[in-house]
Amino acid sequence: MKAREMGITVGALEAGPRDSIADVAGVRVGHATIDAELHKTGVTVILPCEDDPFLRKLTAASFVLNGFGKTQGLVQVDELGALETPIALTGTLNVGLVHDALVEHMLLRAEAGGYPLNSVNPVVCECNDGALNWSRERAVGRKEVFAAIESASADFAEGDVGCGKGLTCHGLKGGVGSASRVFGIGAEEFTVGALVQANHGRLGDLAIGGRAVGREIEARLREDEPDKGSCIVVFATDLPLTARQLRRVIKRAGVGLARLGSFWGHGSGDIFLGFTTANRQEPEAPFQSLRSLREDLLDLPFRAAAECAEEAVLNALLSAGSVTGWSGTTRRALREYLE
Repeated sequence: MKAREMGITVGALEAGPRDSIADVAGVRVGHATIDAELHKTGVTVILPCEDDPFLRKLTAASFVLNGFGKTQGLVQVDELGALETPIALTGTLNVGLVHDALVEHMLLRAEAGGYPLNSVNPVVCECNDGALNWSRERAVGRKEVFAAIESASADFAEGDVGCGKGLTCHGLKGGVGSASRVFGIGAEEFTVGALVQANHGRLGDLAIGGRAVGREIEARLREDEPDKGSCIVVFATDLPLTARQLRRVIKRAGVGLARLGSFWGHGSGDIFLGFTTANRQEPEAPFQSLRSLREDLLDLPFRAAAECAEEAVLNALLSAGSVTGWSGTTRRALREYLE
């Protein structure tokens, strides 16, 4: 169940046909979910294009709002302004295993493509799912990563699936959420899409459309916990931007998180990543041709990013069902209280 299906409208811009990151042509998402007595975890993989991203790298950027996180690969993304692998999202202690699996995936792809691969920069982001998942056993690895890649589709599930299975958002059941916005600049139409791994925020701070929903639920539950989670926001767009411009755009995810009530607490890793399917790098060309938006026209992409982030987190909350974890802790679904 997504926000728009419940009559909740976020922002002023129109959503794409799927209202997801896959409204950007070529982008696909796959999940592998582990749902066992001790393990509530998984991995979500975003495929940024249909061809090989290593051979024709995508312009990319990242932004760290609050750095309580254990991501891999962002240093090179920011140095070179390029993405060359799929993006994987998982639980904190699985990061190394998932990184290794992405390396193997890229090595196999290079072998099949007949080119040498001696170095590669996989991007792996994480949230801590230890409240519901017995994370010390590190249940996610090669099998799950390859399964997520194999299942990747433009039509993918949201909520407590993949990397979202064990997450908590604003004291309720968190997970994976996605949203998109379409807008025109000149005579052309462009799309910005976002996918979030939502594991952040305090219940009492949750606001939807200005309504203090979290306080109402908190009063019923008589519970309060500190903000000690994380939120990963991945943006895709077909708008031609430079890496510097992309970084400016993805910063606006913070606006969307704040509108729902997050203040990015001490223990929250709020980390944003974005790529554009325009401005691909041509490996054989000594000089690269790129097209970029005029700087004073960035307001629409800024708004699109903010709206996407807000609605994607809301979609994660609304799509997730209640889940009981290894220790008996239960995270209730937001829609139980809204209904």
